[in-house]
Amino acid sequence: MLLFFSGFIQLRNREVSALESLKPLTLLFILLLPACTDSTETAATDAASQHAIKHLQQKYVCPMHPKIVREQEASCPICGMDLVKKKAKQSNKERPVLELGAEVVQKLGVKSERVEKGRLFKYIKTVGYVSYDEKRLSTIVAQADGWVENLGIRRAGLEVRKGQLLMELYSPDFLKVQKQFIQLQKKDKSGVLKKYDQRQESTELRDELRYMGVADSLVNEIARTGKPRHRIPVYATQHGNVIRHNVSKRQYVSEGYAMFTIADLSSVWIEANVYEHQLSWIKRKQNAEVSVQALPGKRWKGIVTYIFPELDARTRTLKVRIRVPNYDSQLKPNMFAQVEIFGGAKQQVLNISRQALIVTGSRESVILDLGNGRFKPVDVVSGMKSGGKVEILSGLKEADRVVTSGQFLIDSEANLQSSFERF
Repeated sequence: MLLFFSGFIQLRNREVSALESLKPLTLLFILLLPACTDSTETAATDAASQHAIKHLQQKYVCPMHPKIVREQEASCPICGMDLVKKKAKQSNKERPVLELGAEVVQKLGVKSERVEKGRLFKYIKTVGYVSYDEKRLSTIVAQADGWVENLGIRRAGLEVRKGQLLMELYSPDFLKVQKQFIQLQKKDKSGVLKKYDQRQESTELRDELRYMGVADSLVNEIARTGKPRHRIPVYATQHGNVIRHNVSKRQYVSEGYAMFTIADLSSVWIEANVYEHQLSWIKRKQNAEVSVQALPGKRWKGIVTYIFPELDARTRTLKVRIRVPNYDSQLKPNMFAQVEIFGGAKQQVLNISRQALIVTGSRESVILDLGNGRFKPVDVVSGMKSGGKVEILSGLKEADRVVTSGQFLIDSEANLQSSFERF
């Protein structure tokens, strides 16, 4: 370089005619400059290579804590385990093959199993709550304006039978319609009402009495005797328990007022929550089993009768309804229940144990046991999970062996070695 600057200064001080004398000097500089540059780049490359080789040289690492690396044999300052030799192999494979000695495999407690095909049941275990069967709820409303009299059921919770008298309702409208109905009955010359089959009654008034909740037997009695009744009797429409009691004696009620609600607990509903990834397993008329903490060891069988059309935006679950016979009335509404729904079997499914699957974020992988202490991480795509088994859609084939114990330590070592290879 000094030779070049010296020549350049001479070129500036001399006349243009002296340029011919400097041609050999300039040619010498042009020949020497690339040689100097190549030597500099070679030295830098050699330094980088030596630095990389230094990191790739055999070192000692803790199997439990891969970040602990030492140049010679030592113990891990965190867990106290002896550091083991590691050798990062330069390979073109994306995931390296690890070679572990028999002693290391034994210390890590490595176990493996065979990948096989079999049946996986679409088994859903979830929770739910006991509720009333709405088809077995009966609400008794007032059919006319009036006052409550002769109250037979005075509080909620009592059991009633179908046809049992609940109360009587005094209604002025009822008396008015009865009188009109009696006046329209045909009489003979003696003034006595004709026999039932000889009468010509008003159909409109009879229908109005039916609308008020008056039974046909009572209407026929009124027509036969010609004497009006002062109160409308109100009877239980089904067997069950009175769960709502909204009247008191001498209370005035309006037409349409809900006075009683009766629930038949011989059948109840279980409303269970199913997670979003299990929706394809649910269909109507599937069998289910229910158990409650209050009665350990007892199970009830039911059937899925309804699937709700909308997911819960907060819990991301879909509600399904299961009808369960409850003849002994041991299942009470609002009980917390454990629910198991059986969705049938999926045949010839390639599967592994659930503990063999390593899930890290969006990546799913397993550790493939190649034999003779050789292991390799393999990315897979999983499917349904049932009964401790996982369906494998791609990444493995039948008769492969995957690690089920110690796989996380091997995966950590593989990630560490991959980092050295990338470096």
